Amino acid sequence: MAKLKELSGELREIYTVNSDEVLSFKTYIAGIWTSTKDLEEVKSPIDLEVYAKVPKLNYEMVDMALQTLYKKGRWEIRDMPGEKRLKVFHTLASLLEKFRQDFVNVLVIGNGKTPSAANGEVNAAIERLERADLDVRKLYGEYVPGDWSTESLEAEAIVRREPLGIVLAITPFNYPLFDVVNKFVYSTVAGNAFILKPASATPLPAMLFAKLAEMAGFPKEALAVITIPGKEMDKIVQDKRIGVISLTGSTETGEQVMKIGGIKQYVMELGGGDSAIVMADADPKVSAQKIVTGITSYSGQRCDSIKFVFAEEPIYDKLKENLVEELRKVKVGDPRQDGVTMGPVIDPKTVDEFEFAVKDAVSKGGVVLYGGKRLGATYIEPTLIEIDKSKVKDLYLYKKEVFLSIAVLTQVSNIEEAIELSNGRRYGLDAALFGNDINKIRKAVRMLEVGAVYINEYPKHGIGYFPFGGRKDSGIGREGIGYTIEYVTAYKTVVYNYKGKGIWEYL
Repeated sequence: MAKLKELSGELREIYTVNSDEVLSFKTYIAGIWTSTKDLEEVKSPIDLEVYAKVPKLNYEMVDMALQTLYKKGRWEIRDMPGEKRLKVFHTLASLLEKFRQDFVNVLVIGNGKTPSAANGEVNAAIERLERADLDVRKLYGEYVPGDWSTESLEAEAIVRREPLGIVLAITPFNYPLFDVVNKFVYSTVAGNAFILKPASATPLPAMLFAKLAEMAGFPKEALAVITIPGKEMDKIVQDKRIGVISLTGSTETGEQVMKIGGIKQYVMELGGGDSAIVMADADPKVSAQKIVTGITSYSGQRCDSIKFVFAEEPIYDKLKENLVEELRKVKVGDPRQDGVTMGPVIDPKTVDEFEFAVKDAVSKGGVVLYGGKRLGATYIEPTLIEIDKSKVKDLYLYKKEVFLSIAVLTQVSNIEEAIELSNGRRYGLDAALFGNDINKIRKAVRMLEVGAVYINEYPKHGIGYFPFGGRKDSGIGREGIGYTIEYVTAYKTVVYNYKGKGIWEYL
């Protein structure tokens, strides 16, 4: 059974253990660890067993948290010198390392990640905290001389960057530690208070991180973690006290948030599912290895997961052979078992959609080259479906992002056809190019309607050292070290007018 072991050290202060060994957690509301009578069960995708319970907050409790953040917290964090904020981030990085195994265990049980993948997420979170100093480069203002215009000859201005007050972060289930840390860093390094709504399926990493933030000396009244169902978020999203909403999630969720949120700043990393274009001169074996990693990493539950492979005719057959060969190497199962490289999907409903998508593709002429089967309530075979280019746009998989390890392989006559098929989707997050013809590469880079192009590599956003974000229905704004600062701050121009003050008589 997928039970969560008791945590270590100070982390034990934020939960109790009931008779069936399920851990019941408190959540952090502006300096107060809070619980409720009504608790929400959290299940492991490994076997759908309940392994934790968390408070189910109501609107009134969240409203009180917002009131504290708005009246006190946003000023506490803004008045904290930047050097002290950076010290808090570095202390947090050390605490994450200290409690690494606790976070790894939570990610394995709660997300179904392999220990290797869980450790990778902890590493990324630590590095993101350590690199907060690189965000600061975008926080400096500018000086604007007035002597380039007759109108402003005796004036000058400074242009400041200021925090917008409160950032509401809405994070997804798939990277419940890193996405929390990433949004926390770029929001608070800029001097904003931070209210976090973690995914209901995987809330624990956010709550544990809040404990570390408290231990590290982060201003208590500038942070809250709200465990409230997504369907009850409307009043919070539209609250005028919130200056920024940073959301990573589905396109449908993003559209709803922007529709009801009103005039605010938005950072939206939404639906994706990327294309890989394989040119005739690519190495079929190396390309296949990278593409399969891009298809199967975290069971395909990544916005930058590869969902379409468009290959030019001369390389097509060899690439197809290598893709199937690489997929055979993937071992699906309980992530706690040795040798398993692909664990479960987060919930059975997503697997239901997978089965529908496979049937839809086959009914339209698709051929399952590998996989295609459900292996249990939350497990699937990694799947590759071949289909003619004339049928690709008819597929459910083309019109909708199916968030797991399933990809479509299609032969194209030239790079132009591949670009047209890639651009035809409603999404535009990333694309991958494999090959060496610089003229084709430059053409594809110019014409692909995506936020990032990876050349001879599968898409991977990492810690955001290179900025990422989508076009079209894949979102607005960019996440990345030093880039997202632009979306959580505002310009303020301060004009000094010296005319008539007698200053010039001394010059």
